[in-house]
Amino acid sequence: MNPIDLAQLVFLAALWGGSFLFIRVGVTDFGVAPLMALRVGIGALFLLLVLFSRRPAREALGTLRERAWPLFVVGILNSAAPFCLFAWAELTLSAGVTSVINATTPLWGAVVAYVWLKDRLSRLRVVGLAIGFAGVLALVWDQVVTHAGDGASSTSAALAALAALVAAALYGVAASYTKRHLTGVDPLTVAAGTMTGATLVLAPIALVTWPAAPISMHAWGAVLCLGVACTGVAYLLFFRLIAAVGPARAITVTFVIPIFGILWGALFLGERVSTGMVEACAAILVGTALATGFVKRLPGFPARHSGAGADR
Repeated sequence: MNPIDLAQLVFLAALWGGSFLFIRVGVTDFGVAPLMALRVGIGALFLLLVLFSRRPAREALGTLRERAWPLFVVGILNSAAPFCLFAWAELTLSAGVTSVINATTPLWGAVVAYVWLKDRLSRLRVVGLAIGFAGVLALVWDQVVTHAGDGASSTSAALAALAALVAAALYGVAASYTKRHLTGVDPLTVAAGTMTGATLVLAPIALVTWPAAPISMHAWGAVLCLGVACTGVAYLLFFRLIAAVGPARAITVTFVIPIFGILWGALFLGERVSTGMVEACAAILVGTALATGFVKRLPGFPARHSGAGADR
């Protein structure tokens, strides 16, 4: 990457890492569904405006209508459901911890691609999966012990971690579903269409569960940042990087997001960063690098022949 591309990748990681901070700030006031409905709604509006400014309206609408069902399904798998699960998890877990769990997305993507798309797994990739998921277990255990030590429910911490892991797994399912059913559709149309689908799913739930208590300005600011910066701008920047440096390099943003997730949580929310959390994060990232083929060879292992990583 040239310096401009590298700077944009770091900025993208900062935006996506910041999403966990803003969820943590906003979810207490808004609740899970209203916060996420606003996030995807603002993101959908932003992306649709960009789509119609770059494509003829008839062409864009035609593609959206033709691919409406798969776009709707991916909207649920890749936005509505995982966003809500992460928001629910952050009622218990810190922003830093959830950002680390989010980094397991490529691990789940590799597993789903192996089962569903018959993507081959070399021995090195299997080792990567084992290391990555060992890191997940270590992180969950660290959170259970931490919450028990704080007098909080260790069961709540375990359930929150499980919800975040399911969210990351859904990202992996969405990646394989997108490859199967939306290959050939340009990324901007996929992003705008899936965000619109997610909005249609979450809007009715948000109306029913809208909080009765007044919502603070901090929470409103958080949801605006989530919708505009962490969703609309971030997706556009990601697509720009894919076009400029290719998907293999753009996906390396996965390795940087947890750094910012932990950093923003510590700086702005005073979240504690334990040694166990850092060690688990390192294991997850090493496992991800191996499982996705980012690291292709180690002494004693054959070269990786095939297989692709998952999104995020």
